[in-house]
Amino acid sequence: QLQASGGGLVQAGGSLTLSCTVSGSFYRVSAMAWYRQVPGKEREEVARITSSSDTTYADFVTSRFIISRDNAKNTASLQMNSLKSEDTGVYSCYAAAKMSPLLRPRDYWGQGTLVTVSS
Repeated sequence: QLQASGGGLVQAGGSLTLSCTVSGSFYRVSAMAWYRQVPGKEREEVARITSSSDTTYADFVTSRFIISRDNAKNTASLQMNSLKSEDTGVYSCYAAAKMSPLLRPRDYWGQGTLVTVSS
């Protein structure tokens, strides 16, 4: 129900934009986020955006990335600029969503998309 796209190979200093689409009959999609798993490390949160577009970023982002969303389309994007070789990894999108107003939000994960930054 989450479809991620946009990964690929880019040279250091370049840019990539990842996209995530939430599909299905959700009553509400609240937080959306991007996580990544780089070689040798555990999965870590990269950026998060609430339904009101409040954003938080991991320290390592250092203003290089921008997360945004389109609530009408249930999509979120991660624009990544000034990419470094250490940004190489598998990036996954996340959404907290609920099927009806009576239910608590559940966690949903998309498949990972590989980002490779060559030095």
